[in-house]
Formats: sequence, structure tokens, C-alpha cells
Amino acid sequence: MSDCVFCKIASGEIPATIVHDDDDVVAFRDLNPQAPVHVLIIPRRHVASLNEATEDHRDLLGRLLLVAKDLAAKEEVDDGYRLINNCGAPAGQSVFHIHVHLLGGRAMGWPPG
Repeated sequence: MSDCVFCKIASGEIPATIVHDDDDVVAFRDLNPQAPVHVLIIPRRHVASLNEATEDHRDLLGRLLLVAKDLAAKEEVDDGYRLINNCGAPAGQSVFHIHVHLLGGRAMGWPPG
């Protein structure tokens, strides 16, 4: 998508603090962190939201979670962290490119929101 900010970050058109980069997934620090560790994990392939995902995306979706697990360990928050996927504007999705937030480094309350 030519106008997608996350596609532009993945392609290097927009700078970001990249913490993971491979053929399928890019992860970078959130510009407005909500926890001491706040990383966004995105696929290079544009998928607008989980509602747009199909069986063809199964491996890619699993890859996002495995990268999140590895980053939690790298960021030393693997003793307790939260993964969030907002799906749709009413749930708080503001960039329509599927992504997972990795939050850690502080206690998380429940219920969220």
C-alpha cells in the first residue's frame, strides 16, 4: 500500500527505531510508548487488520507471535508482558496494517481499556 505508514517503515521510506528485521517481519519502538518497553511488530506484507486475514496468512500471523516472544526475551521482559492486537477503529486501531503491540517493563492492570 503506497499510503500506509507501516508499509513505509517496513520499506525504509520512513525512519524508525528498528529492533527486529527479517524477510517477513519488522519490529520497531512505538513513538508514543505506553510502557517502558513498547514495540510494534508488523508483517512486511500488507494486511489491513485481523478481519482481513485468511488461511493464507496463518504462518505469517504465527510468525508475529514468535517474534514477539523472542523480543520479550531480548528486551528482558519475558517474565511478564502483554501482546495487543487492536482490530478496527472502535477497538483503537489507528493504523490499518495488522500489528501486535508488545508491552512490558511494568505491571499491567486488568481489565484493560
